Amino acid sequence: MKLAYGRVSAKDQNPERQLIKFRQLGVDDRYVFVDKQSGKDFERPRYQAMRMMLREGDLVYMDALDRLGRDYDGIVTEWKYITREINADIVCLENEALFDSRKFKTMGDIGKLLEDQFLSMLAYVAEQERKKNRQRQSEGIEVARAAGVRFGRPKQEIDDGFIRVYSDWKKGRITATEAMRQLSMKKPTFYRRVKEYEQLEDNRRCTRE
Repeated sequence: MKLAYGRVSAKDQNPERQLIKFRQLGVDDRYVFVDKQSGKDFERPRYQAMRMMLREGDLVYMDALDRLGRDYDGIVTEWKYITREINADIVCLENEALFDSRKFKTMGDIGKLLEDQFLSMLAYVAEQERKKNRQRQSEGIEVARAAGVRFGRPKQEIDDGFIRVYSDWKKGRITATEAMRQLSMKKPTFYRRVKEYEQLEDNRRCTRE
């Protein structure tokens, strides 16, 4: 039976490019498994579902080796589990000339040796590329921060409307619940903004003194 496994790293990423390849190969949609999460480990629900379904003689298509995972040791372990313990086969479409486990099986013990060498080499390259990308991302963030770019949720300005409602609340003219209603804020947001405003006022008083 033909199966396929696809993966993208985040929920907002689209796996359609991988799915098109699987359809062209005649894989039934019922047997296409896609995860939308990091490949840092193998505790992915759809991957585990596919793994449990695999039987001897099955064929698994993947777009590329790094769809299987990002961890060097894990990639090697999973590949060997599927191809040697279950006795199913894997084809990585991006490197099909090298990564088609059916070809290695026809070579006997020499095939296993060659498969181990190629697998180790490309899994290592995949992991090093992941580390390099993370380093580049970290360096890019540091450069952006040095240039004054802020990350995370932008902080709202404390405007006159907030100050008026805050003043009424502090003077006991309205309840905290009414203040939150007027400002359209939830309780955690309201008290966070109160703290920010009071700290700002304290800083201003210290500056004047």
